Amino acid sequence: MTVRLTRRAAVIGLLSSSASIALAGAPTQSPRPTERPALWPPAPRPVTRPEVEDLIANARLGGTTGFVIADAQTGEVIERGSAHVPLPPASVTKTLTSVYGLEALGPHYQFRTTLRAEGTITDGVLDGTLILAGGGDPTLVTDDLAAMAEQLAATGLREVNGGFEVWNGALPYINEIDPDQLDHLGYNPAVSGLNLNFNRVYFEWARTAGDYRVSLDARSELYRPEVHMARMRVVDRDLPVYTYDADGLVDDWTVARRALGNDGSRWLPVRQPALYAGDVFRSFANSHGITLPAPTKRSRAPRGATLVTHSREPLTSVVRDCLKYSTNLTAEAIGLTASARLAGEVEDQHRSAQHMCDWIAQRTGARIAAEDHSGLGSDSKVSAAQMVKFLTAEGVEAQLRPLLKSIPLKDENGRPMETPIKIAAKTGTLNFVSTLAGYIHTETGRELAFAIFSANLGERMAAEGSLDDVPAGAVGWNHRAKALQQVLLKRWGRY
Repeated sequence: MTVRLTRRAAVIGLLSSSASIALAGAPTQSPRPTERPALWPPAPRPVTRPEVEDLIANARLGGTTGFVIADAQTGEVIERGSAHVPLPPASVTKTLTSVYGLEALGPHYQFRTTLRAEGTITDGVLDGTLILAGGGDPTLVTDDLAAMAEQLAATGLREVNGGFEVWNGALPYINEIDPDQLDHLGYNPAVSGLNLNFNRVYFEWARTAGDYRVSLDARSELYRPEVHMARMRVVDRDLPVYTYDADGLVDDWTVARRALGNDGSRWLPVRQPALYAGDVFRSFANSHGITLPAPTKRSRAPRGATLVTHSREPLTSVVRDCLKYSTNLTAEAIGLTASARLAGEVEDQHRSAQHMCDWIAQRTGARIAAEDHSGLGSDSKVSAAQMVKFLTAEGVEAQLRPLLKSIPLKDENGRPMETPIKIAAKTGTLNFVSTLAGYIHTETGRELAFAIFSANLGERMAAEGSLDDVPAGAVGWNHRAKALQQVLLKRWGRY
């Protein structure tokens, strides 16, 4: 048998032999110790890094934080914690919808809104019906309708002897994205095939002598036409601050007088977006001398000649803005349109979201449970592990990463840091839910994919009965969650 003698074993053996000899004949006086040269340089003292569990505990979020950091090309997991716990993804859902829409519709797809004429036009007079037909465009704004009215006048049309109809059947009508949200939240509007101003109306108030002057308009960059299909009344009560009722063809709002203060404004959701768009277009048509009756809803798809077409920019640009500004209506419209293309007619956003989840599972292998396309509903559940599986699937990063927003690392004073670490990601926020997922270019040049999902569902459930937009404790919790994200990103950025 051959015995391999290592350097360490040899040295230990020599030292042991010397010790035995010395003890055999001990001196009567202890020799003065002398410094001996080191046999090799001492090992460096280990540098300890805080455990991730300690970082999460220090954030004082309660609930659960699930996270995964992995190689973006291979999917190999580098670090993870509570990685398989399904949690609400919030607006990180929009990354799923974006890839779904881009692949189902193509990056050059364009939403279109048209003006059609059913009947005959003679000497500038339409003997028939003018139809404003939506194609699902979620980004149509007041200025676009003004341009369409101008183009209609340029065709020579001066008069309409029949009706004026609006058609929203390109997408299913959805009264509100998440029925569990408060009525007055502007980010939870209706969805339809004909939308305007992200289906929001601008409510403004100012105190006058003993009362309030209120107005509702459809303002955009150039215009602010008055709206007739929505009204607001100031009433004497404490709570709720707002109430909503669909009064026939009118969105009927009330607001508590004590909540208004001196003056202010906010966006309110629109529940009848097709009539809203028709109302605004009618005002612009009238300004060009084309008198139209009040709009009525049309149930069947329009026919007849197309007089004016408004085309949105290619879908890639729409997706980029959706991810940047996190517009819920845009995500729902993209997802619904993609499902209609792949699966035919869909009933609502829940059925469409299931089509999307099935598609994602087949396309990437990731298992997602989404109830909508925007992440507004808190019943959606995704684990950090499945999110990273999606992000690292073949072809996903190439499509998604250029469209994601840059997330700066910040110093202890909250100022952006100068660093070679580059992060492109999507944020998500609900009350007591904070999420972040995307990609990191590290100091060493590695490309990583990550997901951080934090949720205190107990606190969220307890706050559901609150009539406040933001319940007590939610703002501080969200700040702590975002601070934890920064700590983790700095940690991973050094890999």
